[in-house]
Amino acid sequence: MTSPVRLLESLRAKGAPLGPWADAVASVRRELFLPEVVEVGDELISRTTSPQRWLEAAYSDVSITTQVNDGRPAGPDEYRLPTSSSSQPSVMLEALSLLDVQPTDRVLELGAGTGLNAAWLAHRLGSDRVLSVEVDPVLAGQAAKNNAAAGLSPRIVQGDGGQGWPEGAPYQRVIATYAVDEIPYAWVEQAPQGRIVTPWGGSFFPYSFAVLDVHEGRAEGKFTGYPAFMRSRIRRPKRGYLDDFLHHRQDAEHTTTSLSPLTIAQDADALFYIGVALPDAWHLPVTADDGSGEMMLWILADDQRSWASADYTPGTDQYAVAQYGPRRLWDEAEAGHGVWEALGRPTRARAGISVTERGQSLWIDVPESDLSALLPSRQAT
Repeated sequence: MTSPVRLLESLRAKGAPLGPWADAVASVRRELFLPEVVEVGDELISRTTSPQRWLEAAYSDVSITTQVNDGRPAGPDEYRLPTSSSSQPSVMLEALSLLDVQPTDRVLELGAGTGLNAAWLAHRLGSDRVLSVEVDPVLAGQAAKNNAAAGLSPRIVQGDGGQGWPEGAPYQRVIATYAVDEIPYAWVEQAPQGRIVTPWGGSFFPYSFAVLDVHEGRAEGKFTGYPAFMRSRIRRPKRGYLDDFLHHRQDAEHTTTSLSPLTIAQDADALFYIGVALPDAWHLPVTADDGSGEMMLWILADDQRSWASADYTPGTDQYAVAQYGPRRLWDEAEAGHGVWEALGRPTRARAGISVTERGQSLWIDVPESDLSALLPSRQAT
């Protein structure tokens, strides 16, 4: 798979929502938007030493990491945090399909990255209808160069995507290529009769597209998909190795619970609603590699002050819990799960989001049924 046409064939075979984007996929060479060394999963691929493998990656339906640690050199033992990528093409198409771009629309993109998404937009709409904001000045400059190499010239500017780009407003469509936990009202103001599509969620469950339509100063919409995007660099929480978040293990409080950690880890709807109550902690399920079926669910606070673990063992109805820090993170997650059950175990599809100049609110079924008021406090003690 070493050409745009082969990528197009692969995406079509997978049922990706190509729609009006097929010509952009077939015409814009993804290889022009990638650096000489890329990362796919745990594999580093050099175009110089492995040119065929590099091209195969370029035209495969995979996410390709193009920058780690904000471009700083990483030491041999340093945690490698992906900070920019060329997103998986099928996921890009999913977001563009949700955006429902019309031929005469002007589009504001937040997060230029490599510039490929802006290139697809510019190929279809014309470069003069696409403006992309990138916080990293090096990436912004490279994205512009990549587009020029492809014969395209969307406007790519350096700035904080959370502020949008008011000088170019109004826009009919706004799309973000990074996950946010709060949708900026600036996006609403700058697309007064438009549509906003963004990966959305806090640390616990950042795996949703929020799709909102804007009318009379208010954006309202629902959630769909399971995208995995990097967080906004402006509001990015701490990340690292598991040991960076674990401390004072000998001082942990030990209890038991009847709530199976496997129940939480394997239910996307439960994770979504718990994530509303617990946006500032992340979870990590670690399955035993000995075939026992045992699993440990870690919950780790973004501020690295608190942590919790719950052990799953098949065939039991009580599970060991350990917690440390100013917060009892397992208790918070269990309380969020309890509220979700009390609500009748609603699916994520029933949740909605509204954004006004007063801020963001979440609800179930109708905007009058405010979800945030039903969930436990987010504040640490």
